[in-house]
Amino acid sequence: MSDPQTVPVPGRIMAAEMAEQPAVLQRILDEGAPKIREVAAQIAARRPRFVLLTARGTSDNAALYAKYLIEILLGKPAGLTSMSTTTAYGAKPDLTDVLVVTVSQSGGSPDLVASTKAAREAGAVTLAVTNNAASPLAEVSEFHIDVLAGPEKALPATKTYTAELLALYLLVEGLRRGDGAAAKELPSLAAGVLSRRAEVKALAERYRFAQRLVITSRGYGYPTAREAALKLMETTYIPATPFSGADLLHGPLAMVDNVSPVIAIVPDGKGGEALQPVLDRLRGRGADLVVVGQQAQVDAASAGFALPAGVPEEVQPILEILPLQLLAYEVTIARGQDPDAPRALAKVTETR
Repeated sequence: MSDPQTVPVPGRIMAAEMAEQPAVLQRILDEGAPKIREVAAQIAARRPRFVLLTARGTSDNAALYAKYLIEILLGKPAGLTSMSTTTAYGAKPDLTDVLVVTVSQSGGSPDLVASTKAAREAGAVTLAVTNNAASPLAEVSEFHIDVLAGPEKALPATKTYTAELLALYLLVEGLRRGDGAAAKELPSLAAGVLSRRAEVKALAERYRFAQRLVITSRGYGYPTAREAALKLMETTYIPATPFSGADLLHGPLAMVDNVSPVIAIVPDGKGGEALQPVLDRLRGRGADLVVVGQQAQVDAASAGFALPAGVPEEVQPILEILPLQLLAYEVTIARGQDPDAPRALAKVTETR
């Protein structure tokens, strides 16, 4: 007979890593911020013309968040790269004076390494943002930022995602010589959000038997919508489709009815204001609308999770994703699956 103490508890690792996030955020502020400021100062001195961001999976959603920061706070154009133009088609764009930021938890995917090496050879200023300072990606990049999340063993990325978000925020703040003050309270606020697991467990009962989900937001919240969809799909196996609120109105709204749940991430700021017409249309269609946002928005929806008030919009994504990570975890457990080890996935995805 098996020793009960040796039988793996489903979700144990993911739960522990989600719980580490306040400490990880504090570590970045205490230990990582000086290095990030130093790297940002060196890059700013090079006066890059614009920024290209390269990533896959969860890190791609962090890169999209950085795109919003760069264009809104720095006033520089930024784009997400298509690595296959270099790795598959052999394109050789002129990247002189372009900042190429490659975001990767492991820093080990061959296409990320190859495209970053090619970018550097094409004249780019290259920066790797990883959770592994000894990775091949860090080695081929001119600059490196360690997100200091510590080893992550669960297949779904949780603490590395929020660590990437904070590191990228501090990078942009450094590039514009800001003080990063908006991030100072994040560790304690994150701890408060994660302590409300019982609220999320109650929400999870709504989705245990869901056949599909629609997730929407705008502005800084849109990367959160994409990351939430990814977490839900890779752990629960429920098809979850993320849409910008603007894109949802251009056709996909037709698939929304009073059966398929809709999760809306409503930023407290301009992104939330831009999302209001979408929320009105969703309510008009009788959608089962669950809101992650401020209390007033939650009260006007079918259900939801209220986030702390008074947080600057540019750092709200670091808090927005936390109840959605918990939701993915709780729905997966309720469906009798193990979120630590989703089927068919590996921790390092070696795309080429």
